[in-house]
Amino acid sequence: MTINLCFQIVVVNSITINKYICERINNKNFIMVQSENLIRNLVEKHGNSRNSLLPILQGIVADENYLSESSMVEVAKALDISSAEVYGTASFYSFLYTKPMGKNIIRVCKTISCKMAGKQELVTAIEKLLKIKMGETTRNMQFSLIETNCLGWCHKGPVMLINDEIYTEVSPEKAVKILCEIDPQHLTNS
Repeated sequence: MTINLCFQIVVVNSITINKYICERINNKNFIMVQSENLIRNLVEKHGNSRNSLLPILQGIVADENYLSESSMVEVAKALDISSAEVYGTASFYSFLYTKPMGKNIIRVCKTISCKMAGKQELVTAIEKLLKIKMGETTRNMQFSLIETNCLGWCHKGPVMLINDEIYTEVSPEKAVKILCEIDPQHLTNS
């Protein structure tokens, strides 16, 4: 009933005001409708076979930054597979997230070669700057810090990947500089 009210308001008033009203009236339902529309569009684009599961999940993560429980259930329904199969796929791949992630995802290589090249000092500097620990996200949802398996640059460690950008031979100072350049409004190199 609430979501119908939101759509009626959207038709009558301006889009900007209505988006705000809908979010305030029932943010959860509003987001669910957006997610359902996204899933429907992705199924139309990729098909409704089991083979479409991974590109659909990737599309959701690209748009929503993670896979909510409700979106995984909707995908399962759309593809006529079990929710457990969807969750199993989502939890297997390191680039699919089942919890909200920051706008900028920092992946630090956890292999022995990066560890020997100074990975722990790098992680300590990032944690200190962002005031989070490995596996956490900043309060403003700008950064998430996670470990990942080999990024394929063992000869140039330590290595980190921020979103789609690879950084090699990253010293703690270089990491702080990079992060401050990404978000100069909230981070300072002091």
